Amino acid sequence: MNDRPDDERLRDLLRGADPAASLPPADPSRVARLMEITMSDDPLTETRQDGTRNRSTLTWLVAAAALVVIGGAGAFVLINDEDEAGVPVAQESIEPTDETAPVTTLAASAPDARCGVPTAAMLAQQQVAFEGTVQEVADDVVVLVPSLFYAGKPSELVEVQGPPQELSGLLQAVPFEEGERYLVSASDGRVSLCGLSGPVSQNLQELYVAAFGS
Repeated sequence: MNDRPDDERLRDLLRGADPAASLPPADPSRVARLMEITMSDDPLTETRQDGTRNRSTLTWLVAAAALVVIGGAGAFVLINDEDEAGVPVAQESIEPTDETAPVTTLAASAPDARCGVPTAAMLAQQQVAFEGTVQEVADDVVVLVPSLFYAGKPSELVEVQGPPQELSGLLQAVPFEEGERYLVSASDGRVSLCGLSGPVSQNLQELYVAAFGS
C-alpha cells in the first residue's frame, strides 16, 4: 500500500493550521542564536520571584513552623538568662527561734548598806541572770562573755557600764577580775547586789538553780 498521498494530505493540513505559515522565513543567524540559548539554559534554574510564587502552601507552613520553634527557643534562652542575672537565687533563710543579741547593757549599782540574806525567791524576780567570764575591766565598763543565761534574752556579750565612781563601788561589792567566772543578776537594767551577784561558788550556783532551774 502506498501511503504517500496520505502523507502529502497531512502536510497540507499542518501547513494550513500553522499560524506562522504566511510569515517570511526566519533569519538563519537568529534561529541559530535562539537554539544556542535554548540548549545552554538550565530549565531548573528559577528566579527568586518564580521560586516564591511556585512554592506550595505546605512549604510555607513548614517554614512558619520552623520560625515558631526557633523563636520559642530564643525566648526560652533569653528568659533563663534574665532569671539567672536578675533574680536571686532563691536563698535559704534561717528563722532563729532564740535570737542572740550582740550586747546586753547593764548599769552599775552602788552598794547598799542594808542587805538581807539572799533567797531563791528574791533571785527569781530578777529580769536578767547569767553565768559568764570577765573579758575586760576598764574605768567605765566591765565586759563579760556569757556561757549560760538563766533569765533574759541571750547575748554574745554583757557590758556593765557606769561612771568610774559608781563602777568602783560595784567592784567593791562584786570584785570583777579578768578571766574569772561570775554569776550576775539584774533588774530594771541595773546589776543586783546584796549576794545576788558574785563569783561562781557552790552556794551561789545552788541558789541560781533553785531560782531558775538547771
